[in-house]
Amino acid sequence: MQPRYKRILLKLSGEALVGGQGYGISPDMLGYVAGEVHSVFELDVQIAIVVGGGNIFRGIAGAASGMDRSAADHMGMLATVINSVALQDALEREGMPTRVLTAISMHEVAEPYILRRATRHLERGRVVIFAAGTGNPYFTTDTAAVLRAQEVHAEILLKATKVDGLYDADPVTDRHARFIKSITYMEVLERRLRVMDTTAISLAMDNHLPLAVFKLDVPDNIRRVVCGQDVGTRIMG
Repeated sequence: MQPRYKRILLKLSGEALVGGQGYGISPDMLGYVAGEVHSVFELDVQIAIVVGGGNIFRGIAGAASGMDRSAADHMGMLATVINSVALQDALEREGMPTRVLTAISMHEVAEPYILRRATRHLERGRVVIFAAGTGNPYFTTDTAAVLRAQEVHAEILLKATKVDGLYDADPVTDRHARFIKSITYMEVLERRLRVMDTTAISLAMDNHLPLAVFKLDVPDNIRRVVCGQDVGTRIMG
């Protein structure tokens, strides 16, 4: 298979790293994700990744329980750094040179996020993981993923999820939920479909960034999307 895109950004939720253990980071799931990324890396595709922190701490949940929102969001950013370093280790064990760039300075752990440095890493064939969101509270890692995708000129944002695409209702709780194969960003906003927060969707729409939503735990799904195959849901225009 030949890749359709030369530079992508993959968005992973923190929960994707939990696997079947309920909390934290599953070594088996890390290995699986690393293998899936490696199958795309072999195609000479430049890969950037943003991973959430919900498997460790979610800022919105912390704020809902009475914490200061800014403090809770900073804790969530630190959780994404933990996940990013764990993913870096898994990717490098698969033979992929990887760099973690963080929006919060912590020089002993990761490189600071500098756009030119990130672009150079990608051009040199390194996988780049963007950690700590945007570095600001009140912004989700979905918004960070769209922002970083735009900054590095990724051709598409791949959002790997627990379901096989976008539905008009929650397929877990509503057996009548209908699968949506293709939809515009404006329709996502108007119908309040919860694929990403409204800030992320609006930013993607304003910058014409295509989005693919698909199921992570189906082997080769990432590779199929990168090669232009009909997988999951596409959000465009």
